[in-house]
Amino acid sequence: MDLWYTTTSPFARKVRIAAAELGLDDRITLVRVDPWTDDRLRRLNPLCKVPTLVLDDGAVLFESAIICEWLDTLGATRRLIPAHGAERWQALRLQGVADGAMTAAGRLFADERRPADERAEPVMARLAAARDAALDWLERQPLRIDLEIGEVAVAACLGYLDFRWPDRCWRETRPRLSSWMAAIDSRPSIAATRHR
Repeated sequence: MDLWYTTTSPFARKVRIAAAELGLDDRITLVRVDPWTDDRLRRLNPLCKVPTLVLDDGAVLFESAIICEWLDTLGATRRLIPAHGAERWQALRLQGVADGAMTAAGRLFADERRPADERAEPVMARLAAARDAALDWLERQPLRIDLEIGEVAVAACLGYLDFRWPDRCWRETRPRLSSWMAAIDSRPSIAATRHR
């Protein structure tokens, strides 16, 4: 399988963490791409976004949640997505909130790079509020050290915030999230996939 990715995408990192947790990283070839300039990616994925996974039979999957679900079916020793019950819905809910926060953060980062007269301040305020409310919600959730898909997404989200805004510490008002991230930070799947 070929995973088209960038080292800066939190969604691509989420997939890479999931693959490592499932013991599948040796079955995946990483294809580093610039989604803004590489037309090969658009031929695979009409959205021209990463991550994009090309399966061994040539089929193509995109969107990190779908790719992670596919990978979860291949894991021989464990699953990241609980099969049913309250645990399943909590894992998917965590993933949904973390993915939404990553989307808001990515758009906010891009908007902050624009000249001041081209910024949409009300949109930026809404994105910042979404990111911060998501973090506050995550602060109140029970997070596992033995990662499931929800925690994989939360780790990718928090890592992205550290990468894009190293000077803005989300940890100061969120001690539970901070302690959890510190506890998993040296985990091989987290350490090997850091943004750069």
